[in-house]
Amino acid sequence: MKRISILGSTGSIGTQALDIIDHNREELQVAALSCAKRLDQLREQIARFSPEAVCVAEEEDARTLQAEFPDVEVFCGMEGLVSIASMEGCDMVLNSLLGMQGLEPTLAAAKAGKDIAFANKETLVAGGELVMKTVRENGVALLPVDSEHSAIFQSLQGRADNQIRRILLTASGGPFRGYTKEQLEEVTLEQALKHPNWSMGAKITIDSATMMNKGLEVIEAKWLFDVPLEKIQILVHPQSVLHSAVEYMDGSVIGQMGNPDMRVPIAYAFTYPKRLEMTGTMEPLDLFAYPGGLTFERADEEVFRTIHLAYEASRRGGTYPAALNGANEVLVAAFLEKRIRFAQIQQLLEEILDRHQPLYEPDLETILAADEEARRAAREYI
Repeated sequence: MKRISILGSTGSIGTQALDIIDHNREELQVAALSCAKRLDQLREQIARFSPEAVCVAEEEDARTLQAEFPDVEVFCGMEGLVSIASMEGCDMVLNSLLGMQGLEPTLAAAKAGKDIAFANKETLVAGGELVMKTVRENGVALLPVDSEHSAIFQSLQGRADNQIRRILLTASGGPFRGYTKEQLEEVTLEQALKHPNWSMGAKITIDSATMMNKGLEVIEAKWLFDVPLEKIQILVHPQSVLHSAVEYMDGSVIGQMGNPDMRVPIAYAFTYPKRLEMTGTMEPLDLFAYPGGLTFERADEEVFRTIHLAYEASRRGGTYPAALNGANEVLVAAFLEKRIRFAQIQQLLEEILDRHQPLYEPDLETILAADEEARRAAREYI
């Protein structure tokens, strides 16, 4: 029996993870849950999965839940997230938190010897060097949950130290594939929230529309798979059937295909190297459903400057990626509130990165300070 703490249990990844656990209770069990504001949903999850502990954002909410569930230990805030990520009786932590709040719990889980199923790319973007060092020092597994990185991970199984020529990181292209710079200026919030293939939260949906999500995934892949940036190529693949692939030195390309369903990479991370029986809970891939074939295009870095910015921030290193990520979070939130235009997200990101004063080999405090400085700069621009 594997006991799992789910950070972000009421979000898209968290709810799908609980669905997997619910269908595999003989192997998987909930140790702890966390959410920010969806207390009614969390109450239902507590009643259904009987966690040992939960964490919420606000102290007042924690007191309310503690009174309602006296047999459950209730935590709050960042200290609470760290507690349930490192608690006794937990074998694995699923980190599906949004943004930088996932960094400290990830480090705490690794230091406590917990394996980590990882769906919080911003943590690796901002603190990749520190996170991977901590993971190596404590001998824990860091298992990717993002569909693309899970596909790469699966394609690397049985590698036998064969050298990689390229990682082929696929992207749907989002709702604005084929747009010009001028067309991006006219994009509305409603259009940006309509992803053609995936059902995700608002922030990641906007990141997919700007292509920043793919840029962040490039940085994440660099750290997860220990490859230089020049060996990571983005392929725009509108059908989202090939989730990513690896090209080896002999020219062989090995990839992972499937329907766009996040339950597959979540389940694989939970039970690796074993695969769960999933055919009863999801539709199998039907390749005959694509009579036009599977297509691939180059990403347009002239229109979607976010890709260029991500590569450049990673090349510069130090606190540049943390600044990129922090500023992006603020700008996306401003767009969701209709305070800035869609095209301004990448325009302002470029200006903020140009102003950033980097520090190298950063520790946790330095990363958090760079993140906050970039957020402050973004708020000033807004």
